[in-house]
Amino acid sequence: MKTPIGIFDSGYGGLTVFAAIAELLPQYDYVYLGDNARAPYGNRSFETIHQYTLQAIKWLFDKGCPLVVLACNTASAKALSELQQQDLPCIAPENRVLGVIRPTAEIIGNYTSTGHIGILGTKGTIASGAYKVEIHKFFPDLQVHSQACPLWVPLIETNEYTQPGAQFFIDKYLEALLSQHSAIDVLLLACTHYPLLIPHIRQYTGNAIKVVAQGGIVAHSLADYLHRHPEMETRLTTNGTAQFYTTDDPTDFNTHATLFYGKPITAMGAHLS
Repeated sequence: MKTPIGIFDSGYGGLTVFAAIAELLPQYDYVYLGDNARAPYGNRSFETIHQYTLQAIKWLFDKGCPLVVLACNTASAKALSELQQQDLPCIAPENRVLGVIRPTAEIIGNYTSTGHIGILGTKGTIASGAYKVEIHKFFPDLQVHSQACPLWVPLIETNEYTQPGAQFFIDKYLEALLSQHSAIDVLLLACTHYPLLIPHIRQYTGNAIKVVAQGGIVAHSLADYLHRHPEMETRLTTNGTAQFYTTDDPTDFNTHATLFYGKPITAMGAHLS
């Protein structure tokens, strides 16, 4: 019986995190689940996101995953705490669920020289305030400036971000964020979709501002977690396999997923309840 690591996202974006994890830790077995049928999560309520994320985690547990990574900032911001503190002790006390916010918060302050960073994320992630809370635990003097970018995920998922007119909507949110303070020298992409926009972001910012994606950060944090928790590491199987599932049309998922994962995949359908 395989006991893979589960990777969950509301759609495609988590594949950018999964790609980094699989590159760093290729020996493990993985199951990726994208809830594309109900994406995007960014504008949904805390209650709805918690319900959807709990359903996904239970599904991954049923697939044999003792460890699940929420490769979704919105789910990490709005659902992770309740899942860890209230749900897991009841449904699977020996299993674990990790997010993407804390690993990023632990090191993001190391990237700035001015003490001012900007965060770009979905409406839900920014409204939750989760990044500011977590970052200030590790860097209490860091000045955190935030900007919601509600149009970015739709631009990416419809592939419209490659069209000439998309640059206007990319620049719009960058201008809104960078106008908050002239000393911002780091932009954190607090949505796993956003790495696809890095070339467009750099058209606006140039190279003077560091643009930080989360994939590598989360991958190294996971490696460190497994090193510190051998009781979990020994539960995981190491056949180097990866399975992909989506709650929407697998054929459509396969077409789009290549952009995020960097290589062709073949997904299967999944039903959450």
